[in-house]
Amino acid sequence: MAAATQTQEAQERTIETDLPHRLDRLPWSSWHVRILIALSTSWLLDGLQVTLAGSLSGILQGKQGLSLSESQFAFTATIYLIGAVMGALFFGVLTDRFGRRKLFLITLATYSVATLGSALSHGMVSFCISRFLVGFGVGGEYAAINSAVDELIPGKVRGTVDLIVNANFWVGASIGSLATYGLLHGSPHMQTVGWRWAFAIGAVLGVAVLLLRLGVPESPRWLMLRGREDEADKITSEIEGKVSKGKPDSLPPIEGDKLKLAVSDHTPLGEILKNMSGENRMRSVLSLVLMAAQAFFFNAVFFTYGLVVKRFFHVSDNDLPLHLLPFAIGSFFGPVLLGKLFDKLGRKPMIIATYAIAGCLLIGTLIPFGMGTIGTRGLGIMFTIIFFVASSAASAAYLTVSEIFPLEIRAFAIALFYSIGTLIGGVGAPILFGALIKTGSHWAVSSGWALGAFLMLLGAAFEWKWGIEAAGQSLENVSKPMSSR
Repeated sequence: MAAATQTQEAQERTIETDLPHRLDRLPWSSWHVRILIALSTSWLLDGLQVTLAGSLSGILQGKQGLSLSESQFAFTATIYLIGAVMGALFFGVLTDRFGRRKLFLITLATYSVATLGSALSHGMVSFCISRFLVGFGVGGEYAAINSAVDELIPGKVRGTVDLIVNANFWVGASIGSLATYGLLHGSPHMQTVGWRWAFAIGAVLGVAVLLLRLGVPESPRWLMLRGREDEADKITSEIEGKVSKGKPDSLPPIEGDKLKLAVSDHTPLGEILKNMSGENRMRSVLSLVLMAAQAFFFNAVFFTYGLVVKRFFHVSDNDLPLHLLPFAIGSFFGPVLLGKLFDKLGRKPMIIATYAIAGCLLIGTLIPFGMGTIGTRGLGIMFTIIFFVASSAASAAYLTVSEIFPLEIRAFAIALFYSIGTLIGGVGAPILFGALIKTGSHWAVSSGWALGAFLMLLGAAFEWKWGIEAAGQSLENVSKPMSSR
């Protein structure tokens, strides 16, 4: 009875804190760089996994691999996506309830063990189980990592940092393309054992990153929400000391009123859904459109490009990784070079511009392809330019979702809209383009690209109408916590 009374009192307790303002006033420092490195590698590992699995399809279907049929290999890709969706939703809820740090350690450990399982697989069943668990861990990473990054990084550079974090997916994709190209052109013996080493290296990288993450603290914002203000204050003071090199008095003054929060141990799912469908309904619609549009766009173009050049330009399986490499490079440098503009010019103008430009460029590419007047080199150049812009748009979708929802539901919102986007783009686009490519018609494929271009233009229109300008602002100003008083 006494314990229940204490719990009720804790839940009704209100605290005042200036921790968000203390974190946002900090100048960029080497401490932030270490956090960036430790957390951004989640996207690198995902890019590596996707590229490895796709580029090794020929080996995995051969006797030197697992002797999978074409339909069985396609099923393993679907299993990976299902795992990612389920992992995002499962870990998304837990991240909001139990903290960012615990979950991004658990999700990475899940990824590492499952990736090692992929390397040790000896048949269809064991490989499917491993791929599901790899996806399960990767899906959980998105919610835990994006929420942790946004809550630890100062508001004035949050856009730049978030785009760089997401761009690391393409570093992994580039590494995967180069590694598989060397493997596919190696000796038959190398191909027999090389695919296992390729997956094993992913597991080793996961363990190395896990060790780096042990130095990443829990989000003080999440701690204050759960009434652990002493722990939150201690972590914030330590961060201030490291950033200022032991001279916290040299930091800029704290600006803004203190935040009043009602402490609770968790936010009920009913309240979360009520907030997303009620007060933040249009923000939910905006997030859905942005995430679904970029997911369909990338899955419709990048992840089916190998099938296109193989069918229409007769490119060999062994050379496919080199055709994808320029896209990955362009997709990385886009967010890195354009990211600063999301903080300098603002979220709305840059999101509108990147979505609209990517859609228009795709329209300008699908017409000559449909007419049969463009070759592999011209098509590759055009899509490299397109992805330079579109990658920033895709990263901005994750940035938007992580900024415009309250602290209590941030991780769940990221997980929910990532899952919906993955189902639409990751499942819907490959199925559609598989059917379009089989027709052998240039215009049939162009019609699918036209749909992708339309969705990107629709995303630009929704951002223009309902977008939220969050550049340089505290997260709590962009979206007031549900428990604020």
